Amino acid sequence: MTTPPSFPTLAGLGWSVHKKPVFSTIVASHASGREVRDPLYQNPIWQFELTFDAMDSTANTYPGAGANSLQALMGFFLECQGQYGTFLYDDPTDSAVINGAIAPGDGSTTTFTFIRYMGAFSEPVGWVTSVSNVYLNGVNQASGWSVSTPNSLVFASAPGSGVAISATFAFAFECRFDSDDQDFEQFMSALWKAESVRFKSVRTS
Repeated sequence: MTTPPSFPTLAGLGWSVHKKPVFSTIVASHASGREVRDPLYQNPIWQFELTFDAMDSTANTYPGAGANSLQALMGFFLECQGQYGTFLYDDPTDSAVINGAIAPGDGSTTTFTFIRYMGAFSEPVGWVTSVSNVYLNGVNQASGWSVSTPNSLVFASAPGSGVAISATFAFAFECRFDSDDQDFEQFMSALWKAESVRFKSVRTS
């Protein structure tokens, strides 16, 4: 599986940043006021909206905005062909897990999905970008495991029944743009902004 390109990190990223979990639920209401609710998603689709206050369209006119940062973001959108292509978004506030629980072994399963917790809620991560450590019952395993893209931990031998599996790793959200068009505004000579860059996560498995 080919690794998607990564969303560019640009100096002109501004405030606010929006991040919204979205579920889909069928709600059938009765005349009595009672409801039947059927959840269609076990895990949410994550929607993101970023604002770029300043992007330089030259190599050095506005060093604080990043050289050719307009071309970096506009070119990335073009590379993805709008909604068509996917990419990896490294959320600065939600991209790393330290010794996070994954699952207990059962003596026969060798493949486990990397997960992360948000409070008491757990869900599979989109795309694992690096793994520092894998633990069985708290003991670091220097070998005997590998990573299968996008988000699976594969053991050479199945961990024993009840053995606690955990890991320290980094991950990204696999996403696509919300639209096939993107507005870029020039508000000074060689200085541009994008007030709303919107994209959402996609299912990886």
